[in-house]
Amino acid sequence: MATKDERGRAGEERAARHLTERGYDILDRNWRHRQGEIDIVAGTRDELVIVEVKTRRSDGFGHPFEAVDDRKRDRLWRLACAWIAAYPERVRGRRVRLDVIGITGDDVATARVEHIEDLR
Repeated sequence: MATKDERGRAGEERAARHLTERGYDILDRNWRHRQGEIDIVAGTRDELVIVEVKTRRSDGFGHPFEAVDDRKRDRLWRLACAWIAAYPERVRGRRVRLDVIGITGDDVATARVEHIEDLR
């Protein structure tokens, strides 16, 4: 059985594949800052997307999206601002948004993938 960290990394890998299959470029992964970590920074020609990934075996302790409350959302926006300050040349002309990808199932490879775009 995979540890929580291994499962989380597998979920992030699955989320990255989900994004690239839909035409996103992966710009950064597991970007760390003193305020926290951004799981994935992805982009299209017009958008920069900060992605939080939540991986769960089941909905038994709540849906993965429930883990992204107002406090977490606010921290992700602060992290987005920090990433933008660090890489301003990668943002020019792009709209910035926050997405959440939830992965639910025993086997991450075949688990259900749900994607909320533009979490507000």
